[in-house]
Amino acid sequence: MQTIPPDLSLKLANAVDGMPAFPKSVEKILQLTRDVNCTPKDIVQVIDKDPVVTVKILKVVNSAYYSLPRQITSVNNAVVYLGFNTIKNLALAIAAIGMMPKHNAADFDVDQYLLHSLSTAGIARKLASQIGDADPMDCFIGGLLHDFGKVVFAQFLPEEFRQALRLSQTNKSSLHEALRQTVGVDHALVGAMLVEKWRFAPELIHTISHQYEANQVDTGLFACVFTANQISKQLGFGFGGNPCIHPLPEQVQRRMGGTLDEVIAASDDWNSVFDDAKLFATL
Repeated sequence: MQTIPPDLSLKLANAVDGMPAFPKSVEKILQLTRDVNCTPKDIVQVIDKDPVVTVKILKVVNSAYYSLPRQITSVNNAVVYLGFNTIKNLALAIAAIGMMPKHNAADFDVDQYLLHSLSTAGIARKLASQIGDADPMDCFIGGLLHDFGKVVFAQFLPEEFRQALRLSQTNKSSLHEALRQTVGVDHALVGAMLVEKWRFAPELIHTISHQYEANQVDTGLFACVFTANQISKQLGFGFGGNPCIHPLPEQVQRRMGGTLDEVIAASDDWNSVFDDAKLFATL
């Protein structure tokens, strides 16, 4: 576990507090989805009250990607055609994208970062559906948010983050190691602080905080998000600033049914996930 000096701890806490909260509608969606009695109608009513999210959802579902037979004019119709979970994923993706700063003093390529995160989210969801030992929705959110600590660094510790990016590229070393050198902690810890602030479930917080201590976690959620992250990097789906692709630990291989190369070879449908990510990134 990473230990943080008190002065750095305060600096990081202030940085996390400086990040925007999820829109009220998305916070309500997350709250509702934790309720076993929640119905699709409950979610539709929340989204309908947020015109910005509604317009963006309708823009995506009416795009060429989904190729629906008719124009969708309401969130309720979108749920009927695409399903409750797809619309929920869309609302969360829209919220996360809406928080992304367009520019940052660290010269971090936010567009490429976003493609990587959205690709990882889509791949994690696909893997969860295949292994049947993790909730695809949770895996989508885990993939989407696994690197969000980098956004905090780019915004609030830009000079240290720029140094870490340069160090990682020069040495072809993992960005989390470079961050530990330049900042004192990595983006996994800060990302976990952020999702804790956003009141996500403990398992998601644990998955993000331990993504570079893989041998300490053995859950379906962790396996899907970890594997999806490596697949996204291996296939060049966007770029989150880390040039290193990590092999799957033994417990992840057991859950995934093989090594990283074997998991990739088992499907020829990865590009469609990237197409989905590119669509979301235009929101």
